[in-house]
Amino acid sequence: MDLDELSKALSTELTSSINEKTDTKLASVLIVIFDSEPKILMTKKSKNLKVHGGDIAFPGGKFDEQDEDLLDTSLRETREEINLSIRRDQVIGQLKPVTTLNSGFTIFPYVTVVNRLPRLKDNLEVETILHIPMIPFLKTLANDPDPAHKSIQEMHIFTYNEHLVWGASARMLKQIVDVLSKKNLL
Repeated sequence: MDLDELSKALSTELTSSINEKTDTKLASVLIVIFDSEPKILMTKKSKNLKVHGGDIAFPGGKFDEQDEDLLDTSLRETREEINLSIRRDQVIGQLKPVTTLNSGFTIFPYVTVVNRLPRLKDNLEVETILHIPMIPFLKTLANDPDPAHKSIQEMHIFTYNEHLVWGASARMLKQIVDVLSKKNLL
């Protein structure tokens, strides 16, 4: 599968307004897919963070009043966390919002597909930047066996080397699996 096929499959109309009526805090992430052998960019959060410390996640974070909209939040946070500047016109789609079960956030995931990445530099919130081969990674989808993670929502896990991806990030990845499977690309 190449980047053009991925772009076509994951392209959607963008809605980035903050009209969302919710009791949760708002956040957004940027799902970055890149390279001729498609990879997905994720980060291992610093263990020093009070919320989600040590988790494997997409770059992103909490909506700030100075942000134009939730798309702007994802772009700003990606720039701050890993020194990656993506333009609004490079964002090709978004997934359905996902609510965290423990920290009270509704996260809006946006998707960009780019040929290559510049040299990235993490900040204090990021312990490691991961460039994960996408297709083998998506094929590790399994039900989350940890009873502590069970809730009213379906829970999944993905694995990459010694890293376990679960929770909201795994639910976003599951949406990608569903889209690609429906289009016979996975």
